[in-house]
Amino acid sequence: MSAGPGPALGIDLGGTKIKAAVLDAQGEVVWRERQPTPHALGYDAVLEALARSVARAESALGLPPASLPVGVGMPGTTGPHGRVKNANSTYLNGRAFEADLGRRLGRPVPTANDANCMALSEAVDGAGASARCVFGVILGTGVGGGLVVDGRVLQGANGLAGEWGHTPLPWPGPEEAASAPRCYCGRSGCIETWLSGPGLAADHARRHPESGQQRTAAELAQASVSGDVPAQHTLALHARRLARSLAVVIDIVDPDVIVLGGGLSRLPGLVPAVLAEWERWVFGARPDDPVRTRLAVAHHGDASGVRGAAWLASGRAAQAGLGPRPGGA
Repeated sequence: MSAGPGPALGIDLGGTKIKAAVLDAQGEVVWRERQPTPHALGYDAVLEALARSVARAESALGLPPASLPVGVGMPGTTGPHGRVKNANSTYLNGRAFEADLGRRLGRPVPTANDANCMALSEAVDGAGASARCVFGVILGTGVGGGLVVDGRVLQGANGLAGEWGHTPLPWPGPEEAASAPRCYCGRSGCIETWLSGPGLAADHARRHPESGQQRTAAELAQASVSGDVPAQHTLALHARRLARSLAVVIDIVDPDVIVLGGGLSRLPGLVPAVLAEWERWVFGARPDDPVRTRLAVAHHGDASGVRGAAWLASGRAAQAGLGPRPGGA
């Protein structure tokens, strides 16, 4: 699948990592790197890290400075006045990120929600290729979603299409209702507080204080594979919560395919566990009329976000509903 008339650089600005890749005209990766996100050092440090990444890409490919098209997938969305809102990387909120980065790089830099970039990539030539309706899910430092219909990303009137991570965990049990975690958005019990990497780790620590130091989601996944029973229970509970949450997506959107991306998408046994569970929750599902939505892990893995961002940079995504937003937002 062509990325456009020439090479383009996509950047996936995550909560903990910055991933970057250059795609050539055939959509093949010709350069890539990843680095920690210096969020603890502040907004300006993140802009500088992005600028250095772009400079390294241009140098590696022998391109003149400020010549490589750049697109960025990011948490949150850009509001009508050009400022970021709803980002779980809260240092971005209220900032004119697209304009600031464009000035720093000396060129226009289109941006889009990271889940939208992932969903577009997977709908074009990934796990959702040829499907009419694809819902893309990010399970990482935060939880987000993107919706692609007939090859177009739907952003919605408020730029909120797919933002299922900030809806309540469906059908909470008594313990979940009583211990709903506080979310950075100001509410409690959002899906993100249960299903994100930090949410998974915090939930395990709450239920297993005897384990001492809090373990990360990656450490819990490894412990589960090694036979750690409490870790296995935590991952099973996470899968059941994900099944409930996706059942609501199916009830409302009824997509052909749901694609899971982000670091937690590859938790051991996640897909079969969700498939075994969501039949209980989808409206009207029964043995003789099962859920037809397909559940898959992103074909391009953690490269999906950067691929979508590169297409955004090349102008390809303008044909898929990711072009300039009304009012310049």
